[in-house]
Amino acid sequence: MELIDVKKEESLIIGLKGHIDSANAPDVEKEITEACTDDTTNVVIDAEKLEYISSAGLRILLRLKKKYPELEVINVSSEVYEVFDMTGFTEMMEVHKAYRTLSVEGCEVIGQGANGKVYRIDPDTIVKVYYNPDALPDIQRERELARTALILGVPTAIPYDVVKVGEGYGSVYELVKAQTFRDLLVQDPGKLEEITRLSVDLLKKIHETEVKPDVMPDMRETGLKWVSFLKDYLPEEIYDKLYRMTEEIPQDLHMMHGDYHIKNVMMQDGEPLIIDMDTICTGHPVFEFASVFNAYQGFGEVAHEIVKNFLGIPFETGAEIWDRTLKMYFEGKSEEEIRQIADKARIIGYARIMRREIRRDGLNREDGKKQIEYCKGKIIELVPAVDTLVF
Repeated sequence: MELIDVKKEESLIIGLKGHIDSANAPDVEKEITEACTDDTTNVVIDAEKLEYISSAGLRILLRLKKKYPELEVINVSSEVYEVFDMTGFTEMMEVHKAYRTLSVEGCEVIGQGANGKVYRIDPDTIVKVYYNPDALPDIQRERELARTALILGVPTAIPYDVVKVGEGYGSVYELVKAQTFRDLLVQDPGKLEEITRLSVDLLKKIHETEVKPDVMPDMRETGLKWVSFLKDYLPEEIYDKLYRMTEEIPQDLHMMHGDYHIKNVMMQDGEPLIIDMDTICTGHPVFEFASVFNAYQGFGEVAHEIVKNFLGIPFETGAEIWDRTLKMYFEGKSEEEIRQIADKARIIGYARIMRREIRRDGLNREDGKKQIEYCKGKIIELVPAVDTLVF
């Protein structure tokens, strides 16, 4: 009777079954040894069907680890993982828990960003499902960024579980009775002023938070990539000035969210907190306000329904939130000063939209060509009117 399953892919995959203890460990090891040939360079242990492993079984893995240093154990149940953890094996080799399966069929979509969609599973739970089916490194990175932000005092939700959703992965958050600012606004449009004020206060808190170098991505580098992409699509003098001004934006180690809008802020127990932390970074706030402008107004200037489809509010409401956000954030500045700040953010915002549309084959679609030409015209109009993008 076979005690293991064997599959040969890039690595030799050995599936352990049932109970492995002192009684059958020698036979299990014999089968594993016979499965490993001279051309085997790496072994992966699949523990999906493993129900129990004793010290005798663990010693088999130690000997395998010595022969194959990159050995990893995957699909480990919670009960078996506890054995690995208590015996210190999780520090000696890569041990990965099995992921429970979750369905989002029929669930409400409460948010959507560049990397995934956020669904409400029940009144207490949401899950962010990533578009990339190989998103485990992205999930780990977002968890680390969110944890860093929380330690630095920025109220945010930390995922407590990773799940399989279809062919991909998702992060699960417990947000008891939490509602997005978008939901609160739809329920009571009269609270627009209050919601915008709370949103601005949280945004200021984020921007006041300073981060150590190399802890988070630098948004200036990303912004330069946006602009440099447009070299062949803008008049030479406009491109040269835009690139120079972007390059002259100083490095800034203050935190930015990178995708800040009313679907990514939630109210829980009277406290606003930020979600969807995969875009968190550091940089000058001109980049943040470019993103805020795009979400509330920029993407929808050519086709107003884009704002409705994305945020679930009318274009006019989005434009009003953008206008009030600027006035509240830069309280005390003159209308002319605020207009100049808005224009600088809009330049970066239009550059980002233009690049995005071109990369998504917009030049071969009528709606895409219209969006690209509109943004190009706005950049050509605004760039000569400013000498710096800093404020």
